Amino acid sequence: MVVQLRLILSYGWCTILIVGFAACHDSIDQQEGDLTYIAYHPVPYVLDIPPGFPALEQPPDNLMTVDGIQLGRKLFYDPIFSIDSTVSCSSCHQQKYSFTDGLAQSNGVAGKTPRSSMNLVNVGLTYHGIFWDGRVASLEEQSLLPIEDPIEMANTWENVEQRLRNHPVYPGDFRRAFGIENVEQIDRNLAAKAVSQFVRTITSGTESKYDRFIRGEIFLEENEYNGYLMFFNLDPNLPDAQCGHCHNAPLLATNDYFNNGLQEAADLESIPDKGRGLITGDPIDNGKFKAPTLRNITLTGPYMHDGRFKSLPEVLDHYASGGKSSPNKSTFMFNLFLTESEKADIIAFLLTLTDSSTLTNPAYKSPF
Repeated sequence: MVVQLRLILSYGWCTILIVGFAACHDSIDQQEGDLTYIAYHPVPYVLDIPPGFPALEQPPDNLMTVDGIQLGRKLFYDPIFSIDSTVSCSSCHQQKYSFTDGLAQSNGVAGKTPRSSMNLVNVGLTYHGIFWDGRVASLEEQSLLPIEDPIEMANTWENVEQRLRNHPVYPGDFRRAFGIENVEQIDRNLAAKAVSQFVRTITSGTESKYDRFIRGEIFLEENEYNGYLMFFNLDPNLPDAQCGHCHNAPLLATNDYFNNGLQEAADLESIPDKGRGLITGDPIDNGKFKAPTLRNITLTGPYMHDGRFKSLPEVLDHYASGGKSSPNKSTFMFNLFLTESEKADIIAFLLTLTDSSTLTNPAYKSPF
């Protein structure tokens, strides 16, 4: 301040002194945690939902905004969440694999997770539980869990909150996204809300060959079309492949859980991985898992909740066989007596579900 008092005597330096003092004032405010000097002008974001898709349900206290999505995108790709700063959300959900990771079980900071990472495409449009076993009801709840999972990120939210508050950029981002006035307001719930906003933008449903066919823009090849007819049981002269019951159009998924004959068991209690049953406490749900979307299915292997099948032919062989014996196995699971040619046609149809635009959309890429 002594230097500033001397400078103020010189008329030619007055303007410079005032600017310098203002910058000093901002610096003091930032050190005290004040963020109100940063403008807060939230711009609502309207997601373009493909025609015929379910409506997007957003929590009233976490409506999507441009700045909220941008913050969530940063956090999704930033390993700041993990204890050793090596694992981010994107480690297990990579854009090139349709937001899976190409592994049977994902790699966390402390080893492999017990289950395969799920495809995040259109996850914001599916309801009745998230995760293979549906343990949480919303993306906001889901986003909280990996951080403190001892295998995945092995961190504590208290530690993460301090990292975010001390970060040179994130406090301003949180201010612009949520209107907080002080860095101490940055917490786990706001971080989870931001990540959820970004994940809700990850959609697919307009650019695949299947979607263009449904809109009447193109025809499918004969083998693809035969597979389509069997998938949805649309031709009485072709066998019902029993696919459409659990993978409904347009999401090619369902909100329900099924025992699809992966685990042989004499009774409900002897099913090794009880899946949904561990969440509901109802033995009839033992061995049931969520039916995931088949969009971009060619990119999301290995397949099933534990990644046991490496290829789509293996998957189709399993379903065609009727699966293993289990007391609550889905009634849709029985020997289908499909020929090799028919199975090949079904796989040809599955290939039409690939939407390459999801893999290249710059809005989904890392911002770093």
